[in-house]
Amino acid sequence: MMKRPLPPEWTGWLAQHVPFYPDLAGEVRERFLRYLRAFVWDKHFFGAGGLEVTDEHRVVIAAAAVRLVLNLDLSYYDNLTEIIVYPHDYHHPDNEAVILGEAQHWGTVVLSWTAVLDGMANPRDGHDTALHEFAHVLDVADGAFDGTPELHRGGDYRTWARVMSKEFLKLRHDAPRRKTVLREYGATDEAEFFAVASETFFEQPGQLKEKAPELYDELKRFYRVEP
Repeated sequence: MMKRPLPPEWTGWLAQHVPFYPDLAGEVRERFLRYLRAFVWDKHFFGAGGLEVTDEHRVVIAAAAVRLVLNLDLSYYDNLTEIIVYPHDYHHPDNEAVILGEAQHWGTVVLSWTAVLDGMANPRDGHDTALHEFAHVLDVADGAFDGTPELHRGGDYRTWARVMSKEFLKLRHDAPRRKTVLREYGATDEAEFFAVASETFFEQPGQLKEKAPELYDELKRFYRVEP
């Protein structure tokens, strides 16, 4: 499968929709494209709400997923089996809340295509729906949505717990009172905190490093990248 050539239209979609793609070069770009192929060809994509899934949907969504694990490993997505794509935001039948995306513990991610594109189009606003939901997938890879993905070493957990707990409680205290570097939605619970912090880490790294240096360092250690 990995020896199949990259369809030429893929690079056009990446250039059009994925703002970080042009910055990738050399071995990093090669690894990105290798992971991208594997994700697109291994995961099952389904349309909902009248959307017919195309390769453009698959490639752009896969790019968001691969961005998170580019310096990790695709095995973080082993339990992810399917991605369901709506053309726009959607509702659950029993709830009027507008939903842009969600991740389920049984291996499904649901995304609004317009939200995916909006997140990509604004790469510095700290809000990227696809990145957020795939961060949840990394979180649940160890079996629970608890804000702690599977870390690299046993000794990493103590510092992670201390820093994440401190910053989560700080966001809960500060967000209702003044503007914070992390979106207030991250104060919902520990799982949302990790997903929101991941969005901020990749989209507003300079601000996060300045405002919450310990949190920045923990995410840098986990993702093995300095964005």
